[in-house]
This record gives sequence, C-alpha cells and structure tokens, in this order.
Amino acid sequence: MKLRKLVFAALALGLVLAVLTSCGAGGASSQAGSSAAAQSGGISGTVATDGSTSMEKVIGALGEAFMNANSGVKFTYNPTGSGSGITAVSEGRCDIGLSSRALKDEEKKTLTATVVALDGISVIVNTQNSVSGLTVEQIGKIYTGEITNWKDVGGSDAQIVVIGREAGSGTRDGFESITKTAEKCKYRQELTSTGDVIAAVSQNPDAIGYASLAAVGSTVKTLAVGGVTPTEATVKDGTYVIQRPFVLVTKTGTTLSAAAQAFFDYATSAAASDIISKAGAVPTK
Repeated sequence: MKLRKLVFAALALGLVLAVLTSCGAGGASSQAGSSAAAQSGGISGTVATDGSTSMEKVIGALGEAFMNANSGVKFTYNPTGSGSGITAVSEGRCDIGLSSRALKDEEKKTLTATVVALDGISVIVNTQNSVSGLTVEQIGKIYTGEITNWKDVGGSDAQIVVIGREAGSGTRDGFESITKTAEKCKYRQELTSTGDVIAAVSQNPDAIGYASLAAVGSTVKTLAVGGVTPTEATVKDGTYVIQRPFVLVTKTGTTLSAAAQAFFDYATSAAASDIISKAGAVPTK
C-alpha cells in the first residue's frame, strides 16, 4: 500500500513539473520556441497583415516561406498603404500592420514598431530619359517646382512631370522627409500604390517618380543620387541617403495569436535574411 502511494505521489509530482515547464517555455516572449515551431510545421491558424504597398515583395516572400513550412497556416496581406495598415492594427482588424515609415510620436503611445528590413527609395525616370543622376538638392527643387525643365539638370528641353504617392504613404513620408519637401511638393499625379507610380513613369518620357528599391524593375530607369546608385550594399552602409525602414507594427500590450507570433519571430530572425535580400530589401539581421 505504501509503495502504491509513493508511486502515485511521484507521478503527480512529475505531472506538476511538466505543466510548469510547459508554461514557462510558452508565451509571446519565447522567440526560440516559436521559431522552432515555425520551421517544424507545427503551427496552425491565420496571420493577417495589412499596410505598405512597398513591402509587397518582402512580405509576400516571407508569408509564402512561412506557409510552406506550416501547411496549417493561412497568411494574408492587404496592400492598403502604411497609414491604413497602422490604423488597421490599431483597431484590431489585422494581426500585424506594415509600415514603410517610422511610427509618429502619437502612434507610439499604443503601438510598437519592429524594423524587419531597410529599403532604398529609388528616384525613377522613363528609360528614354538621358539624365543618369541628380543631387538631393536638385530632386528637392524638382518636386517643389523650382526646377521645371529637364534641360536645367542636363536633360532634354521638356517640362518635368512630377509623380508621387498619396498623402499617408510611407514612401512619400520617407522621400519628403529626406529631401526636405514635406508640404511643399507640387505633384502632377498622386498615386495610391508603388506599382501605379512605376507604371506611370514607364509610360511618360518626361516623368519623374519615386518607388521602393524592392519593387523597381527594368521598365523604368533608376537615377544615382549624389553619385550613389541604390543597391543593397549602399543602403546597408548608408551611402545611399534616400532610404527608410520596413516596419512590423503590433498593438502594445496585446498578445498575438500563436500563428501570428510564430510568423513575427520568423520574419525578424536571421533565418529570414536570405528571403528578404532576394526580395530586394536589406535585412537587419
């Protein structure tokens, strides 16, 4: 009888220790555990992201890799723009907001920003344009209307068509902050996505625009700025000055679901660096 009681006591003690160990290893702070689960395919549920259109390639590649490792996860991305993404996570309409600008002081009161990558903002022109580079000062003067003809910066005699993003865009915020043109730009067109800006510039030989380095392809021409062409290396070492962060935005004090936390941990880990690089951005790990 005594032996049976001792066995039961030992089993009970083992069960208690197992529960305590499990509780200690879980939770949002256990990044190693979540990352391991992400790699092993043991996660299920949904991960909803919303925000920056400039982050499309990066977040799309990360989401695809995460789903490939976790067949039970559904990952979604809603390309609404940085401002809308910040609002969406603040209102609880998505798990993670996506912003291609730093949070403002007011936003920092309730939200937390985690930089997942860096991105150069490429200044782009039509492939027929003979201009190969501009200074930050020249770019600023073009966007504020002080320079209106391409011949004044070494190009042909043609009126410059100034194209940019809509108010609230993270790309616009970053571009205007660095070129010191906030509230001064005289846009001919204000478009609602990175893709729209690239398409508009590709179709107009006199246009100038700006777009995420990660999104720019061969349909437009990328200008050197101050003699430096935007590349992963020049963004990382800071010699290309028109750059901004790619940010994952979460609601402070709100615990993410297991699936969303696992994705967050994966995206911000060194394991994701190669995917981020291949998507055209600069990993921070």
